[in-house]
Amino acid sequence: MGTELHVGADAEKTVVSAYALRTRTGRARRLRTGSLIESQPVLPSGRGREIRVTFLARVSLPLLFAGALLFVSGVPAWLLASVVLGTVGALGWLDRRRSQQAVFALPGEARVLRTREERAAFHRAVAAARRVRHTWPGLPGMIDPVSADRSLTQALDDLATVLVRRQEIRRLRAGLDGVRRQDVPDASRAVLALAEQRDRAERLWLETGEQANRILRAIDEAALAGESFLQEQRIGATARQAELALARLGAGAPPADAAPELADRTAAVVSAYRELADRESLLP
Repeated sequence: MGTELHVGADAEKTVVSAYALRTRTGRARRLRTGSLIESQPVLPSGRGREIRVTFLARVSLPLLFAGALLFVSGVPAWLLASVVLGTVGALGWLDRRRSQQAVFALPGEARVLRTREERAAFHRAVAAARRVRHTWPGLPGMIDPVSADRSLTQALDDLATVLVRRQEIRRLRAGLDGVRRQDVPDASRAVLALAEQRDRAERLWLETGEQANRILRAIDEAALAGESFLQEQRIGATARQAELALARLGAGAPPADAAPELADRTAAVVSAYRELADRESLLP
């Protein structure tokens, strides 16, 4: 594998390659995460042919008018025609690409996943790898990001290779299971050979399944380990902040007997005032 891994998925396939991916139709934007570059299709603009033709006609009019003015001023006609035609052609090509569904081309030595199950497994691994990379900024000094990034990308590359084998075995198993053997004796050499190939296909099927699951589990476990550690760090930080806040609040608390003492004094004053008022009312 090279230093980078390029991944792109359109409606019909997932392409994994050491080389940059390009689209045959439509457009895609690239998102880099370490040495993993994901090419994500851009939704088509939805502009139909009539709308695109109208747009080019509107663009052509001012270009023709400007060209006529330049021609009168002495600019060669062939140069003006080249500029106008080139501009209109480039705008038409870009507008048409924007209106198309993105379909990736196949670079040399690309791994192509077309079956639904294998595509889903690989995209799950890519999502888990993204989670792993998101934990690295919170783990300074604990891992070497360069080495870890290389290992993670290599794991995705290995998984793509295993899944390509697995989808081929899937097709082979389906073909072997679809062979009709009616009216053929069970002891026939052809039937025995078919059974042998079915057994071999089944062994390869189980082997590639184990390999793929081992890689998927490793990436998932790395993501969970990093996320669990970061969550533990956040919980610890919250506990420390709460401890400091509670210590501050406890140190500044007023004496517990201040309020009851105030209540007792107030009650005594009110009682004395009432007694005085009663005595005054009894005087002649």
